[in-house]
Amino acid sequence: MINTFLSSWRATPRPALLGLLLFFCAGFADGALVPFFPLWASSEAGIPVGAIGLLFGCYAGGELLAAPLIGGIADRVGRRPVLIASSLGVGAGFLALFFVHGVAVTAIVLLLTGMCESVLHPTILTTIADVTSPSAHPRWFSLARVSSSAGQILGPACGAVLALLSLRSVFLAAGGMLLLGGIVMLLALRETVDLGRAADQAEGDEEEEEGLSALLPAFHDGRLAKLLLWVVLFEVAGNWIEAVIPLYAHDAGTLTPSGVGALFAYAAALTVGLQMLVSRMVQARSALWLTVGAGLATILAFALLAASSALLTLIGAVSLCSIAQMLVGPLVPTAVNALAPPARRASYMAASSVAVDLKDSLGPSIGTALYALAPRLPWIVGIPLVAIASLGLGAAIGRARRSPSESRSGMRASRETVDSKEPPVAWSPNPAPE
Repeated sequence: MINTFLSSWRATPRPALLGLLLFFCAGFADGALVPFFPLWASSEAGIPVGAIGLLFGCYAGGELLAAPLIGGIADRVGRRPVLIASSLGVGAGFLALFFVHGVAVTAIVLLLTGMCESVLHPTILTTIADVTSPSAHPRWFSLARVSSSAGQILGPACGAVLALLSLRSVFLAAGGMLLLGGIVMLLALRETVDLGRAADQAEGDEEEEEGLSALLPAFHDGRLAKLLLWVVLFEVAGNWIEAVIPLYAHDAGTLTPSGVGALFAYAAALTVGLQMLVSRMVQARSALWLTVGAGLATILAFALLAASSALLTLIGAVSLCSIAQMLVGPLVPTAVNALAPPARRASYMAASSVAVDLKDSLGPSIGTALYALAPRLPWIVGIPLVAIASLGLGAAIGRARRSPSESRSGMRASRETVDSKEPPVAWSPNPAPE
């Protein structure tokens, strides 16, 4: 059994494993930062509750400003330099938060950090897709969520310990982990795409768009735009649980800052323990079935929070939210990859990342604004919004799977499947794209 495991491990492409490692580092950083940032802003920084969402918005705003211009840069300069630069940039930005003072300077640092982060997650997913077959993408994207969630277990746990000393100190742990990830990428990662071949394929497309529309495919691919619209609605509403619960629990006297960190560590542990099991159990279900199930779980979480702020209610709500993300999480990158031409895979993934990252801007901004009006208002407003978004998202993912571009990917998938059966020594650090 051990020999079989080691043989399977050696056969796994190194870039995919390194991608999972970098997802772990990013998950650790987010887990250490996000739950404690509202508490740091309101207690140590003296920022009004209604303005905390605006600082979150600066971080996401940097992503939104940069993604249309540099989101697909990995298709032009390669995956390796983008992953190294983005992980080091985000890590340095988080470290800088420990030293800065004042709302204006904090907003600038978050804006610049978000610009670096805009290419991190989509390039990791693209790197994994480069070296794995399309039929294996749902499993690998599920593993990426597991890796990120594993980091989100240790991140809040580490943050909970550091919060006993100072809420500001969690920034050191978050930044240090991503700097470590960047150094590992520098030393161990090799390029996964042949840039010359990719450029030739891009020139051979039916039409070569120029300017901004060529860099953000959602502007000229209506199928992707419709898919991402529903992703935004679903993610924004779901983000209210993550963004508002720290304030909701703290103001109700239910949890201390360390307790909030432990709560989110528990939610991440659920994903680590159950994601692959859930993925196997529902792999034969339709996209609409999965998104409706995720919507019902989120609606029930909102209903529990609207009814009570007790500890058991908070645990139940974050558990249901985790289950919802287990159902939907791997579906979105798989659908986007099915729509993407091979030479623009990173650009399409970047467009998808923009949609998901809008939750980090609109989610906290809208959620905390609603909370400032009434503590239970986010949960009441979220119920009908999630119901509509889950239905629309399921239909859009189903259409993406049946799209004409998927048939083109299917022809290339047969070649990738054959390649994947070759001995591991046949893998090249610079494989030609499909």
